[in-house]
Amino acid sequence: MVTARKSTAADKAANAPEQGGAESAVDVRVLKKYPNRRLYDTQTSSYITLADVKKMVLVGQAFEVRDAKTAEDLTRSILLQIILEEETGGVPMFSTNALAQIIRFYGHAMQGVMGDYLERNVQTFGEMQSKFAEQSKGLAFSPESWAQFLGAQSPMLQGWMGGYAEQSKNLFTQMQEQMQEQMKEQLQKASTLFPGIPGMPGFPPKK
Repeated sequence: MVTARKSTAADKAANAPEQGGAESAVDVRVLKKYPNRRLYDTQTSSYITLADVKKMVLVGQAFEVRDAKTAEDLTRSILLQIILEEETGGVPMFSTNALAQIIRFYGHAMQGVMGDYLERNVQTFGEMQSKFAEQSKGLAFSPESWAQFLGAQSPMLQGWMGGYAEQSKNLFTQMQEQMQEQMKEQLQKASTLFPGIPGMPGFPPKK
């Protein structure tokens, strides 16, 4: 009979994928959250902070946060905490008006559509940023130089952003019009299938 040997710390270190390697980029890193709000990294067997989780996001490390007792997925709540810290501690990305507009979509019939719309736009901007960084590789630009360069290009970027926003607005308006037309067609079909039902087009409401 073969007896399984208990894994030692040396075994874990030897079997753990190196950070930054191809294997760690594919594997999902599991973080456990305990009732005392501390986060435990199962890959490094150590406690980490919210700043460490932010670094994982920045380098593209796949991870998920699980409740240590219930195994509930807490990844979204941790990401929201990071966003909250960024919005309150530095230069905010969202204006008060933008946040109010987003809140108004919760519980609205268009909530799902708006979520997809925002996700696609953020993904598009992320892909553009990656392409820009790839094309600028090898250029001896310091962070200060990049800030000066982007500052000089600000009018052009703002104009481009304004045009992009206007195109998005037009597409969103067209989508709303198409949805209204489809609803009218559905109501007309229903009125022919179920004539005489109160509330249907062409039939007076029930008194």
